[in-house]
Amino acid sequence: MKKFVYNSALVAVVAVGLIVGLAIAGQRHAIEISNNQVDMAMDYDSLFNLAEREGYDFEDILRQFKAAGITSLAIYDMTYEKLTRQGKVIALSGSEIITNYLSGASLSSDWRRAIEANVIDASKVYIIGRSLADYNEAKADLILRVGKDRVRAFAVGDIEVLEVKAQYGAFMKMPLGLSTREMQIAKDAGFKILARPSNFNQCTPESVKSVFERLDGFEVSEVVFDGPQILGAPNHVDVAVEEMQRRGLTLGLIEHFTQLRFYPQTGMNQIARELGYDKVARLSAIPKDEQPKLLPSVAIQRWATTDHERNIRINLLRIYDKPEPEKTLLETNLDYVTGVVERLSAQGYTFGRASTFEKYYPNAGFRILVLIGVAAAVVLYLSLISHRLNANRRVQLIMFVLSAAMFALPVILGGGGKVRIIAAFLSANVFPALAIIWQLDRLQFLRLKAKVSAAGLSTMQIIWLSIAALLLTSLASMVGAVYLSGALSDVEYFLEFEIFRGIKLTFVLPVILVAIAFLQRFNVVGELSKNVSALSQFKTILNLNITVKTLLMSLVVLAGFVLLILRSGHTAGVPVAGAEMEVRQALEQFFYARPRSKEVFFGHPAFILAMAAFLKKFPKSVCFVLTIAATVGQSSMVETFAHMRTPIFMSFMRGVDGVILGGLIGVLMILLFKIFTKLKVGR
Repeated sequence: MKKFVYNSALVAVVAVGLIVGLAIAGQRHAIEISNNQVDMAMDYDSLFNLAEREGYDFEDILRQFKAAGITSLAIYDMTYEKLTRQGKVIALSGSEIITNYLSGASLSSDWRRAIEANVIDASKVYIIGRSLADYNEAKADLILRVGKDRVRAFAVGDIEVLEVKAQYGAFMKMPLGLSTREMQIAKDAGFKILARPSNFNQCTPESVKSVFERLDGFEVSEVVFDGPQILGAPNHVDVAVEEMQRRGLTLGLIEHFTQLRFYPQTGMNQIARELGYDKVARLSAIPKDEQPKLLPSVAIQRWATTDHERNIRINLLRIYDKPEPEKTLLETNLDYVTGVVERLSAQGYTFGRASTFEKYYPNAGFRILVLIGVAAAVVLYLSLISHRLNANRRVQLIMFVLSAAMFALPVILGGGGKVRIIAAFLSANVFPALAIIWQLDRLQFLRLKAKVSAAGLSTMQIIWLSIAALLLTSLASMVGAVYLSGALSDVEYFLEFEIFRGIKLTFVLPVILVAIAFLQRFNVVGELSKNVSALSQFKTILNLNITVKTLLMSLVVLAGFVLLILRSGHTAGVPVAGAEMEVRQALEQFFYARPRSKEVFFGHPAFILAMAAFLKKFPKSVCFVLTIAATVGQSSMVETFAHMRTPIFMSFMRGVDGVILGGLIGVLMILLFKIFTKLKVGR
């Protein structure tokens, strides 16, 4: 085994960066635990429809859902379709009025005279009010939406009628404005208002102001704009910002169905930036086509995971359309809401207006020290794969100084966004590799400490040494997690306006980095008697003659590794088997944070087996394959912290839980192998 010397100066710089990174992690943790209030919301319309469908009084429905734990009602823009269905306003097409006249339907004499005088146009829409307040409000909203030139008021007898130049079908669904009547009903029932206004086709500053003026007098929990545009986009977002700031309103942004970033809305980034990220909360809703496939119990667990893992602070719950066995539809939905509230309450959440992050950006000096530490780690790795560089400390220090300056200078000048991303990417890849390399270099020490030949180690000694090595290596990998978090931690990453990029590559690059280091230390081809370089071994591997069986096995292994990479992230489209989903749900119930499958069932057991293989002097080719598999587990632990929306303590516990369970599985595999070999020998 070739020996490499660790540059103590570089290690010291990494240690300083680690201390600073831990300080940033502590600040981040304090911010995250204070952000623990969730707004439990439901659509006003869905509760109204539930009352109609089940034959209940709407006020009684509201009272029961308020008692179950709903804190806000989502109020959307009123439409003439809704007003007509509720009997508040009647909207008819001109063709329908004329058809009624020609068919002899009962019409008042005033209407018959209007038709006979050609006042009614078949191509237009006519609006009659039954509730004066609703009629006047809808009239004002209509003029704002379509303009005065498309609306004409005239009298039919003693009744005012509106004539609108519009196509009837589209007109009935056209958004008008937030209904004062609906908001008052919600307020009287004790709910806050989750306002869901939509943008205007031809937006003006006056139309934007009118929306917010209507909210005055109501307790608004958050404003979550409906549709593909923020109110005021594209030219008057600043007006919306000013109105929201004046009222101290919180902006809710809708998490994308891929659970990554947000549903895209024009003007979203601008309004969040100008309003302030400390006034932004993340909203989630189970997709309407997916919820019917989920049992309420599964949906309850999903909400518990959603709020805990992804910093969701506005839960927009949908109504179930079918009752559970032996329950009414109302009981099904009340039990669902109660279940979500109880589960979240048990996790320490409170309920009300959504809490938000403070506008957090770490001290620039702290950030610089973290970036310098990353530079030291990169140079340290390079020194551990090149004997020439390893022997020349002066060149190492020159490389470090130059790279540290490149990392630090952009931050000193007031920028550094791209440098931080690069540093985070390097942290996610280099530190897991360094952790594995360090363990490879400790193998000779482990043998000496055992005071016996490696072949003479007992099974229990191997198990204890392997467990200790897994714990130490995982701690070393966690240094990379601290660095990654320290490089990226700020409110924009917590809210996912910015995200870590290169997640899939973090499962590939550490493997390559470790493979190079391994081949620089050990011979894996033919168990050569003398040391040869990694490049020479690679050339030898390329020139090997292999059987078809070996080729097929290699392709299977490669396909498995590719599948492992594709399953990472949220956009791969690779489905998860039903059996694995059940295992995941069981792990979520048992652990504080569900450990990742690639760590528990692949990486960490492989690490235990790799250490056993080394200590039992297995062929280095076997050790190489197991070490590469072990690297996947270590890199996965660090990559977990790249999901900056997930609280840092949860990411840490996910890694700890993975080490515990994965290590136990690895120990079990050693014991089973021992039993198998004994049985085989006994035959």
